Amino acid sequence: MMRQGEWLGLYVASVAVALGVSAILIRATGGDSLAVFDALIEGSLTGSGRWGLTLGAAAPMLLVALGTIVSARAGLVNIGQEGQLLIGTAFAVYFGFRIGGPGPFNLVVLLVAGSIGGALWAGVAGVLRFRRGVPEVLSTLLLVTVASQVTAYALGREWLLLASNSVGARNNVSEQLAEDNRLPNLNIFGNQIPSSFFLGVVFAVIVAFALARTVWGFQLRMLGRSPQAAQRAGVSQRSFGMRAMLTSGAFAGLAGTVMFAGGGFQFSNYKFVPGFSGNIGWTGLLVALVARERAMPAIAVAIAFGALRTGSSFVGSTGVEARVTDVIEGLLVLALLVPPAVMFIRDRRRARAATTART
Repeated sequence: MMRQGEWLGLYVASVAVALGVSAILIRATGGDSLAVFDALIEGSLTGSGRWGLTLGAAAPMLLVALGTIVSARAGLVNIGQEGQLLIGTAFAVYFGFRIGGPGPFNLVVLLVAGSIGGALWAGVAGVLRFRRGVPEVLSTLLLVTVASQVTAYALGREWLLLASNSVGARNNVSEQLAEDNRLPNLNIFGNQIPSSFFLGVVFAVIVAFALARTVWGFQLRMLGRSPQAAQRAGVSQRSFGMRAMLTSGAFAGLAGTVMFAGGGFQFSNYKFVPGFSGNIGWTGLLVALVARERAMPAIAVAIAFGALRTGSSFVGSTGVEARVTDVIEGLLVLALLVPPAVMFIRDRRRARAATTART
């Protein structure tokens, strides 16, 4: 109980300091900090229909975070979610429009194709890691640039992703997804809650259970903590590591697909466009980091980041640039990372002190 109180106190103090520093910075740029915070709350929660949009923004972040958690538990550093999201969405758009069929069937095609696309792109980094020894932290990052170029090329070709009525236009976009192919929304108190959010929560429960209660999860954690011990126990680093990378990419690809099929005007109005990812891949990576690589806490963290994203659209009405929310977001991320660091240093010092006392 005392340790939980220490954790809570550290988090409250860190967030309070982050909000205080944010208020000072807003004042320094000529803005009203109270007005900015009110705008963030109204834009993300209290405004008409806003908390539905917040949950819609949180859904792909949560899915990306879940994939990141799986790869991290295997001791892999996948930071290419942005590229995996783009390629996954491109696969979903291509096969979704090529295969067609009844709405529910084609929606399944979209989700499956998007997951496969993201997995294949992460698999490139996995092959480089386990067959050529290329660090995945490097390959996944570089593949983000390649993915952006590949999707830009595809959006410039009608036989790939470009809509036929966009040929010759300044902005290359895909066809708009038909209404019966879109993820449904649930109307609650005037808010359109996308089913993608519930999908993300279900996957979070599954990932949390699998990592904590299954043999696969135990083997994955063993691999992440000690590859040598895992190898001696019969856990193949190449096999399990590759599966973790594929799973991580599949979640990122799925995140892009739900943005396309269920994001509405929040994410390019059911079209695939240049810059479609909107930094969701990077933000999902932060969600996993702040949640300390745990699936269930990632739900709350994703909602918090989603609130910052949707609330930023209201900040401009206060006379302050909407990008000030990026500063607030960065400070909050630092605030949420401070307590684990402080507790780690404190526990390490106590352990050293106990060892010294015994000797």
